[in-house]
Amino acid sequence: MNVNTASQEVMAKVRRELAPERLPDKLKFFALLNAGLFLTALGIELFKTPNHFAFGGTSGLSIVLAAVFPNLPVSAFMWILNMALVVLGFVFLGVRSMGWTIYSSIALSFFVSLCELAFPLSAPLTSDVFLELCFAVILPAIGSAIVFNIGASTGGTDIVAMILSKYTSLEVGRALMLSDLGIVLAAAIVFGPQVGLYSILGMILKSTVVDSAIESLNLRKVCTVVTRNPGPARDFIVEVLKRSATEQNATGAYTREPAWVLMTVLTRHQAALLRDFLRKNDPHAFITIVNSSEIIGKGFRAI
Repeated sequence: MNVNTASQEVMAKVRRELAPERLPDKLKFFALLNAGLFLTALGIELFKTPNHFAFGGTSGLSIVLAAVFPNLPVSAFMWILNMALVVLGFVFLGVRSMGWTIYSSIALSFFVSLCELAFPLSAPLTSDVFLELCFAVILPAIGSAIVFNIGASTGGTDIVAMILSKYTSLEVGRALMLSDLGIVLAAAIVFGPQVGLYSILGMILKSTVVDSAIESLNLRKVCTVVTRNPGPARDFIVEVLKRSATEQNATGAYTREPAWVLMTVLTRHQAALLRDFLRKNDPHAFITIVNSSEIIGKGFRAI
């Protein structure tokens, strides 16, 4: 058996062992979208509404309106406001980009209505206002980050944020802060200065958490491999991990012996697989792994 045949058999065995059972892309997108929307709705119902935390979004404005017009629940105003903002999205973002936003606006309103039925609350869950604020920020922020990261929107004033982000240089989190400022001021007028100050704090924290969560979701590992035998590592990257790499000829500064340098960008899981593969199959190889959340180019974010 020659070397090439043996190498091919090893690669085939590794592929069989590591082949994941992946959901179709559309199903994965749909699942992530609904997970993000449900987390957002859960934060609205369990923490924002009982404490009157109106630090932005159609949920914040709906909380203010529900206090002014107590005959209707928060979810009713969310239905009304989301449908109105969808029209704005059609005008400024176009029909194509609004496809999933229409669904998001309807689904978020539905999930809030569902949470109102499943978890009816007449008072906050705890007496610790700051603890309630933390969860009122974290759940919707993580939900929004998941949705933004797959290229969709949670609807509502997120549509305004997307418009500002598209036509200005503002980051999504900063755009959310601007679009929600008026709602926070309205909350301060209706509910008093204490709620207003908590809402301002929540608005600032939310924008920060959204940006941080998106950065974490986009985190990739830049792997640089230095080896005298690039074949196994190259085949593993291309054939098993389904990624590409850049090869360069190099020379060891101390030994003056020829070597190869392979540079590739992988997910956390793929980087761990490559590290373990080299440990077993090329123990003399040298590998560095660094974090990066700004990978721009083919196969990653568009330039």
